[in-house]
Amino acid sequence: QVQLLESGGGSVQVGGSLRLSCLVSGGSLDRLGMGWFRQTPGKEREFVVGISQNGRSRGYAEFVKGRFTISRDNGAKTMYLLMNNLKPEDTAVYYCAADTDGGDYYRGGVRAYDYWGQGTQVTVFS
Repeated sequence: QVQLLESGGGSVQVGGSLRLSCLVSGGSLDRLGMGWFRQTPGKEREFVVGISQNGRSRGYAEFVKGRFTISRDNGAKTMYLLMNNLKPEDTAVYYCAADTDGGDYYRGGVRAYDYWGQGTQVTVFS
């Protein structure tokens, strides 16, 4: 059973940066496609960024392109999300997710992911 544990959330001023981490246990990170999603109260969970099993395929939502960067360290069993130039609209709970069947491509749909972390709150204030 794959388990995901996010960390690194917090409160930051507009324009600031945060780095989220997702520690994977119970499975090999190099066999998983991974993604970050976010959710605010009353809204559906939305795709932020995904990375394929081999790391060669990455995709970003338009609203984070140029600001967020996904990376993975398979040896450390950890995926990262570096978030720069944060905006108030980035405030949300951020979830790490694992896709056991993505192959060489990342996937952007919530239903493609089999395992989820508990989420970490990111708050951007002005």
